[in-house]
Amino acid sequence: MGTEKDARLTSAELSQLWATYQNDSGSLCILKYFLKTVEDAEIRPILEHALQLSQAHIQILTDIFTKENYPLPKGFSEDQDLNINAPRLFTDNYMLQFLSQMSNISLSAYSVSKSLAVRSDIDQFFGQCLTEVNQMNTMVKEILLEKGLYIRSPYIPYPQNIDFVKKQNFLTGWFGRRRPLLSMEITNLYANFQRNDLGVATLIGFSQVAKSQKIGQFFVRGKEIASKHNEIFDSILRENDLPVPMASDTYVTESKVSPFSDRLMTFVVTSLIALGMGYYGTSISTSLRRDLTVHYDRLIHEILKYSEDGANILIDNGWMEEPPRASDRDELAKKK
Repeated sequence: MGTEKDARLTSAELSQLWATYQNDSGSLCILKYFLKTVEDAEIRPILEHALQLSQAHIQILTDIFTKENYPLPKGFSEDQDLNINAPRLFTDNYMLQFLSQMSNISLSAYSVSKSLAVRSDIDQFFGQCLTEVNQMNTMVKEILLEKGLYIRSPYIPYPQNIDFVKKQNFLTGWFGRRRPLLSMEITNLYANFQRNDLGVATLIGFSQVAKSQKIGQFFVRGKEIASKHNEIFDSILRENDLPVPMASDTYVTESKVSPFSDRLMTFVVTSLIALGMGYYGTSISTSLRRDLTVHYDRLIHEILKYSEDGANILIDNGWMEEPPRASDRDELAKKK
């Protein structure tokens, strides 16, 4: 572990710090709005806790960038990206499910960030972030369980004894009789369905309030894609006589007033797309039935095109902040 704090940040450390700043600055806007519109007194404390964590992270990150003489990322701000007085757009259940999914995602993200950190202060920062989000994840889970809102993955019977695969048709999926799903395959289908379900609600809400018609149509298209993907996951689960995860409400009100800038909403959606592709990729690597891997591969290609369209919207509007990058040596050579 590098203990010398005067060592320059590596490209890996820079990438993680920069991305964390973007995410936390966006989270500040979202959490402040949630706190303004939440009605359930039991949910408010966890929102306040999440907001305090993001505020603390922004301060630490600002100090790190300042000491490194590295330009502070623009990120998102309350002045430009938040309409705190907008009417309630999402239900309390949505806010809780949002916190649940975001804490799940952050657990993975901070684990990667910590594994890439070499300098001791950066390692300690991401280690602390990991500890904090682990505690928050448990807190959110407990509230969901208490309220009867936690959607468990299906139960499957315990085997009487261990067994080994004996036939190659264990891997097939398109022709003949398909074997029952493995527990990991069920886990992937269920988790992807739940993430998409929350994504659909997010896109419905954003499409209602987007100021730009083009961006609103982009959100509607995303909702249609996510819904179609869930129809596929639904059919596979039902084929195996497994229950499909269903939310207890629609998550979205009828408000037409946007609480967030189109830039922030597009950033959130493109970030969710990138995460979705990553989760589908993990699903491919942990699914042994060939029909499942083909499904995931096809779905990845579909959302890859959608992701590119989202990136083009950000670029066309001058909204895409450029991440840290290597020097363009050819360009430097031309300036001699």
